[in-house]
Amino acid sequence: MKILTAVAAVFGLTSFCGLAQDAQSEAPPVSSPKRISAAESEKHYQETVIVTGKVAQVSIRPKLVHVNLDKKYPESPLSCVIFSRATNQFGDLKKLEGKQVEIQGRIEEYRDKAQIILNSSNQLKVIEKTMEPGESKKN
Repeated sequence: MKILTAVAAVFGLTSFCGLAQDAQSEAPPVSSPKRISAAESEKHYQETVIVTGKVAQVSIRPKLVHVNLDKKYPESPLSCVIFSRATNQFGDLKKLEGKQVEIQGRIEEYRDKAQIILNSSNQLKVIEKTMEPGESKKN
């Protein structure tokens, strides 16, 4: 009787595992956020996206830092805001000026401008710039 119970328990457990695997294989694939340029930011309010652009300006204030993409303030199509509680995660932010970056986050509207609040350094990624034809690498 004990053997029969053990076999039933194993069979039940393997059936359960099989059902769990079937349910897992039917789950929809997880998609990554849409990729947009900084210029497109104002068309994507309330969306979580990956924005690509060139850091035009880093403005450091006592309570926050603004990282403006593509153009300096006030013409920048997207400003990334880092509050003082998170700035220590990002290192020397001034070194970002002139670099191509990817910013991941939710685009919000603040004073008629697009912004993303950066709470973690994993929301910001420096991208290697591809060299243009005829451009030489500077050391």
